[in-house]
Amino acid sequence: MSALPREPRLIVSLTGSRKMCDKLGMADSPAKPLESDKPAAKAEPAVRAIAMPADTNPHGDIFGGWLLCQMDLAGGTIATRRACGRVVTVAITSMEFHRPVMVGDEVSCFCNIERVGNTSITVKIESWVRRGLGTEQIKVTEGIFTYVAVDADGRPQPVPTQDASSKAQPAR
Repeated sequence: MSALPREPRLIVSLTGSRKMCDKLGMADSPAKPLESDKPAAKAEPAVRAIAMPADTNPHGDIFGGWLLCQMDLAGGTIATRRACGRVVTVAITSMEFHRPVMVGDEVSCFCNIERVGNTSITVKIESWVRRGLGTEQIKVTEGIFTYVAVDADGRPQPVPTQDASSKAQPAR
């Protein structure tokens, strides 16, 4: 017996409210248009992974928590570099799932630092996929993650100024 391809039934925000019904190929439920067909030019690629069968939910779709994990790893990497040290995730203030991620998709997370506070760093993260051997990039999620720089004891510490953090970065 061959398995039928699965389609997303509902795309929801983290709060569980209905954001959009997206039955692919249905004229009465058009896909949400995206503002761009490629990652923002100033965004930095931070993580790339392949969605695997072990990453699926009970319905065979890639589990949203797996994608959140990839995004948090990406944002944490960028925030760690900017803070020149350890950071912890303190908030996800916005999260949207635009399209499904399928088994075998190449998932890339792109990050852009939106704001640097005294101890916090806010990062916008977009996830894009390439399906199979295709070259088209499709935006699947985006979110705003906030990280706080902490010392060895886990207490908040100031984020270095831009000049100090760029001096601490090794030359490429």
